[in-house]
Amino acid sequence: MSLLINIDVPDLAAAERFYSAALGLRPGRRIGDDALEMLGADVPIFLLQREEGSEPFAHAPSVRTFGPHWTPVHLDFSVPDIKSAARTAEAAGARREGHITDHAWGKLALMRDPFGNGFCLIEFADLGYDAPD
Repeated sequence: MSLLINIDVPDLAAAERFYSAALGLRPGRRIGDDALEMLGADVPIFLLQREEGSEPFAHAPSVRTFGPHWTPVHLDFSVPDIKSAARTAEAAGARREGHITDHAWGKLALMRDPFGNGFCLIEFADLGYDAPD
């Protein structure tokens, strides 16, 4: 089984610039006018241009919105230096939600891309998730 990640965005060119500058991803395949594969993570990330207010599927109970939002399924990017990674992401247009927090397993920064999609930056301690609480 393969894993692919799709991120809905309202502006494909702006999303390409953001994800390149913020996370060091690079463009791969262009799929028509509305999709772009971004490479450089462990799995490919596809940026999908979608209109604000469009339905994600027929008769959906809600429509796409690109204001600040968080979903139960989100992306975590493991980084070697969380302060540097957060500064880089912010310089590219990300917003940090609060302070970087410390945990037994490492450090966490809650972030939001310019399109409202939440993601996390994680700097793991030596034992990572195996660290005792």
